[in-house]
Amino acid sequence: MKILVTGGGGFLGQALCRGLRARGHEVVSFNRGRYPALDAIGVQQVQGDLALRDPVVAASQGCDAVFHNAAKAGAWGSYRSYYDANVAGTRNVIDACRTHRIGRLVYTSTPSVTHRKTHPVEGGTADTVPYGEHLKAPYAATKLLAEKLVLAASDTELATVALRPRLIWGVGDNQLLPRLVERAKAGRLRFVGDGNNRIDTTYVDNAAQAHFDAFERLAPGAACAGRAYFISNGEPRTVREIVNGLLRAAGAPEVEKTIPFGVAYAAGAVCEGLWHVLPLKGEPPMTRFLAEQLSTTHWYDMAPARRDLGYVPQVSIEEGLARLAAAYRK
Repeated sequence: MKILVTGGGGFLGQALCRGLRARGHEVVSFNRGRYPALDAIGVQQVQGDLALRDPVVAASQGCDAVFHNAAKAGAWGSYRSYYDANVAGTRNVIDACRTHRIGRLVYTSTPSVTHRKTHPVEGGTADTVPYGEHLKAPYAATKLLAEKLVLAASDTELATVALRPRLIWGVGDNQLLPRLVERAKAGRLRFVGDGNNRIDTTYVDNAAQAHFDAFERLAPGAACAGRAYFISNGEPRTVREIVNGLLRAAGAPEVEKTIPFGVAYAAGAVCEGLWHVLPLKGEPPMTRFLAEQLSTTHWYDMAPARRDLGYVPQVSIEEGLARLAAAYRK
């Protein structure tokens, strides 16, 4: 089977491409850049901009399914840049599926689409946790719009499903963990609040497995068609446990210091103002959305994903940390 993976060069994208190739599928990856790691496993790469319809439609020709994983992530940037990549790009992927009569679309969403200020989630499902309102972060706001497009597109010709993996980490991560390590070594890392709020996380292989499970079950009329699912390891732990576990695996100093939520939230508002007014580079060290996310309990019930997708995490947090530590030792 020939499958298009958007964003195949990213952290989760490469895990998807590896897994699909191991399962005997022909894989085409649609990326902005070119990745030797994908060449090495026989993935055909097409370079282009997801916001442009024609390149997306051309890349999907001859494909039997699409894993739409590409997105503009991060905590900062113009709303237009997020909208073009996440909403217009998703609309183009759906259009490509329609044009070529592709029958299955697995979409990588995010739990951030349900974010509400300091509103804890304990054991929530997609049926019990509503979409967020007045989202401050353009990433969350545009991913919400994109997820709605994907789910609304599910019909008798195109079966769609949206997966919301929570905080992906693991071997090969070149975003989250390097930033944590850098800040910890510089003494600039703090817990927002006391660090004892419980959160879900997802080892990267489990996140990829959930996508493969959804792909196998997905069809018009299937239980998962047109629905969203939270995905995680199903092992909620405190932020303090997760962060320090990752830092230990990477050989970095652990964190003990905290900052009150009110102070972090105010600092986020100030940073946002400065980054809007001044030509400062990179992302601000804190935003209001980030302060809310870091200080709030968020963990989810995996029963719907287990029931409808057959999803059972294969790599525990302890096993994932052991793999990470071994990779860093090398």
